[in-house]
Amino acid sequence: MEKKTVLITGSSRGIGAGCALYFAERGWNVVLNYSRKEPVELMDTLKEKGATFLCLQGDVSVPEDAERMVKEAVEAFGSIEALVNNAGITKDNLMLRMKAEDFRNVIDVNLTGSFLMTKAASSVMMKKRYGRIINISSVVGLRGNAGQVNYASSKAGIIGLTKSVAKELAKRNITCNAIAPGFIETEMTDVLSDKVKESILGEIPSGKLGKTEDIAQLAYFLASEESSYITGQVIAVDGGMSM
Repeated sequence: MEKKTVLITGSSRGIGAGCALYFAERGWNVVLNYSRKEPVELMDTLKEKGATFLCLQGDVSVPEDAERMVKEAVEAFGSIEALVNNAGITKDNLMLRMKAEDFRNVIDVNLTGSFLMTKAASSVMMKKRYGRIINISSVVGLRGNAGQVNYASSKAGIIGLTKSVAKELAKRNITCNAIAPGFIETEMTDVLSDKVKESILGEIPSGKLGKTEDIAQLAYFLASEESSYITGQVIAVDGGMSM
């Protein structure tokens, strides 16, 4: 069988790194992406596992970087079968204290970056008449959150992007779906105080935080042949938080 390739943005840590490991362990070519710090530890792990991978530096919010990364991925592996738009940043503050620049920066990376990468990758997928696009949204994009007007707006925008892209590309055998994670155990949640964690857990019916594997497993399914009749959907992985 032809070995498939997945490009995962923002894959130096957290959910992105978890997805990279999950796909690699199942025989995919994996294209990593980072903006600032090269994921040396992740690359060492992939080497130990005998994975085939490429690591690309690039800012997803810059059109030239998005196009270059897709081009280099295709040059290395011949094609891109799946794209996971995971790159994202936060610059939290209450709306009245939030700088316009901080609002724009979050929108640029989280939403515009997803658009630019989707545009670049879909041109490759359309020629092959096959592709899987998975956008990482958030439970915050579904229900909002005080102090995260910029982040919530970007993640809600990703849902609109997902549904529109799904309608445009469906006839080319390209699906586009979104995953809306709840609170997942990552470096970002590790720094939260016990009091904050306890408050968060009180909002989650399952009473626990999710793991990166919970997101990776769904991303892998949505990138598979078995998901061919699923498109334009937003699937919450949040322990029931968004019910």
